[in-house]
Formats: sequence, C-alpha cells, structure tokens
Amino acid sequence: MLDFNTITELSRANCATICAFLVPANLLATSSTIILAALRRPTHQVWQACTIATFFAVVMILHVYTWFMIGVVMAPTYILMWLAITCLLSNFGAILLQRHMPKILSFGR
Repeated sequence: MLDFNTITELSRANCATICAFLVPANLLATSSTIILAALRRPTHQVWQACTIATFFAVVMILHVYTWFMIGVVMAPTYILMWLAITCLLSNFGAILLQRHMPKILSFGR
C-alpha cells in the first residue's frame, strides 16, 4: 500500500538531490517543447515533449507542496514553485502556439 507520509518524508529528506535533478530537467524539457513547437515539428513530437515536461513540473509542485505542508515558507520554496508553474504555462503555451500557428500566419493574407 502507498503510504503518503513515507513519500513526503522521503521527498523532504532528499530535497537537494531531487531539486538538483528537477530544476535542470524542467528547464531542458520545457525548452525542448518550445523549440519543437517553434520549428513546427509534427504534433505528436510536441505533445510527447510537453508530456515529459509537464510530468517534471507536476513532480516539482508536489515536492514543494510537501514543504508547504509542514510550514516551511522560504524563498527557495516560492522560487521552485514559480519555476514549475512557469514551465507548465510555457508548455501549454507552446501547444496552443503550435495548434494555432497556421491561423496566425495566414491572418495577414
């Protein structure tokens, strides 16, 4: 059975390791989503990159939430939350841009 308390303790005990992986993973995955959308790659490639990037962002939000649950309110928690939310919004923006790009480009004609 999945024990939520054990998972949250594991998350807080290994915070430096988790953040050392998730911060670059979020930035690289979100950048790849944006680049693929800007290069007008096929939809399935953009969605695949977006899914991976969204997974990393959601994991970071859940990790930061474990700190908020015990009352740790410091600058790093807000910075990491801001990073994760920005990555989520950027991924959804890249999907919308990729989906509506033909309409935007043909608007001036």
